[in-house]
Amino acid sequence: MSLTLHMHPLSSYCWKVLIALYENDTPFEPRLVDFGDPEVVAAFKALWPTTKMPLLCDTSRNRTVPETSIIIEYLQEAYPGPVRFIPDEPEAALRTRLMDRLFDLYVMTPMQAIVADRIRPADARDPYGVAHARAQLAMAYGLLEGELAGRSWAAGEAFGLADCAAAPALFYANKVAPLTEAHPNVSAYLDRLLARPSFARVLQEAEPYFAMFPTANID
Repeated sequence: MSLTLHMHPLSSYCWKVLIALYENDTPFEPRLVDFGDPEVVAAFKALWPTTKMPLLCDTSRNRTVPETSIIIEYLQEAYPGPVRFIPDEPEAALRTRLMDRLFDLYVMTPMQAIVADRIRPADARDPYGVAHARAQLAMAYGLLEGELAGRSWAAGEAFGLADCAAAPALFYANKVAPLTEAHPNVSAYLDRLLARPSFARVLQEAEPYFAMFPTANID
């Protein structure tokens, strides 16, 4: 098998790429990165010095591909399938990339800041940073409420790159900053994502690790 995905089943960014792989039934080998094992970390760092997951290695093309959006675009070009994650039409492609950035930067990033704060020692907590992250999420929810009006998926009527980003971002964000009645479009969209077979599979595989997430009632 030429594709190896270095990942962890609880990682939101790993979910983003897993959804894309499952959408097109792309064969790959998942390889768990255990950051508690110094040898594993050293080997992973040799592959990609930032040690950021996920990382895709393609032995058939001698390529190491980092960064989720780049990985998904690489998969579309090198291993195409029925789902086109980035449309060919330029304007639609720009809209898709914009929505992908909105979910990564303004939902995923502040969500991760809140989660990271919860696992810090009490004397290292950052209330100001958490408040800022919550404000960013509130802004993003409001922005997305308008953007998603009248759309089945994030960038239009076809499932794509932005939806791969949205699924993990909104799933986890909804645990730390629950959506309210003020966000019916975002809530309905999250329900559609949860019903998508590729994302349902990701969640099923992650379930044994949910106890590691620093909040109760994740399911």
